[in-house]
Amino acid sequence: MIRAAVAGLGWWGQKIVADLADSEHIRVVLGVDPSEEARGRATGLRTAATFDEALADHTVDAVILCTPHGRHAEQIVASAEAGKHVFCEKPLTTTGAEARAAVAAVEKAGVQLGIGHERRFEPAVQRLRAMCSDGELGTPLVFEGNFSQDKFLALPSDNWRLSATAAPVGPLSATGIHLVDLAIAVFGRPVEVWARLGTLATGFANGDTLTVTLGFESGRTALLTAVLTTPFAGRVAVFGSRGWMEIRDRNHPENPRGWDVTTVVRDGEPSTEFNPPHPSVRANLEAFAQAAAGQADYPVSYAEMLANADAFEAVTRSARSGRIERLP
Repeated sequence: MIRAAVAGLGWWGQKIVADLADSEHIRVVLGVDPSEEARGRATGLRTAATFDEALADHTVDAVILCTPHGRHAEQIVASAEAGKHVFCEKPLTTTGAEARAAVAAVEKAGVQLGIGHERRFEPAVQRLRAMCSDGELGTPLVFEGNFSQDKFLALPSDNWRLSATAAPVGPLSATGIHLVDLAIAVFGRPVEVWARLGTLATGFANGDTLTVTLGFESGRTALLTAVLTTPFAGRVAVFGSRGWMEIRDRNHPENPRGWDVTTVVRDGEPSTEFNPPHPSVRANLEAFAQAAAGQADYPVSYAEMLANADAFEAVTRSARSGRIERLP
């Protein structure tokens, strides 16, 4: 059993605490937040006001970061140096250089790093990846994805999630980065990106409408959209030379209600089936805990995490420049 501290007791931090309440692999033993109000909401959980308290706590084996993106790199490094395993909510960092420093720190310390890309743990996504790798769809050609929501409309204007500095390119850090991760999981390393960011329907300082085209080393392409004012919509699809598969979410991953999965293979009829809800957030954290305990390999490689961080930085540059930007 891995004993964890959750740093950041806001919306997502509280969800993680709730999701892990009955886990057999990882137990939350400490909640960390500078806000007394946030700590007060963590009913029945021992709390602390500072991150340093968690790092000094010998009952804590790992920290789960639900903190603003700009703090991730330094907190990962500090956790590793304190001998703590680290699970970081997305995005890992806002630059590739920060991500490399973070990965170097956990490798040096011999601790495990996990990342909050729970969509990889959805059964339908795992089936899609298998169909791509075993040739059922022929040669995979194009990845399409949309992940939009309107939850941020309820946030006060000074919330860090709407800040152009704390959360640059808001639709990317909120939802779009999950699609970038899935595209990397299917197509490998991206090499170039073109992005367009607009503030078309809100007053969000970091934009509300994002479109991204990612080009990959393999010559394949991903077309991604993320909007922060449209009611929830979630969809991913891969089009191959022999067929295609589409996954449509019925609800936000905060409260999954399952997926409608359509598959078409040449000379066959379209087939649509319902995949029931699955606790993918907990599954990700439990996979991290098992890796931290030396029981299994974590299914997201550090190379993939670094590619995602490089893509995040390149999308941010492209959204500002309006040009195609190369990844390192």
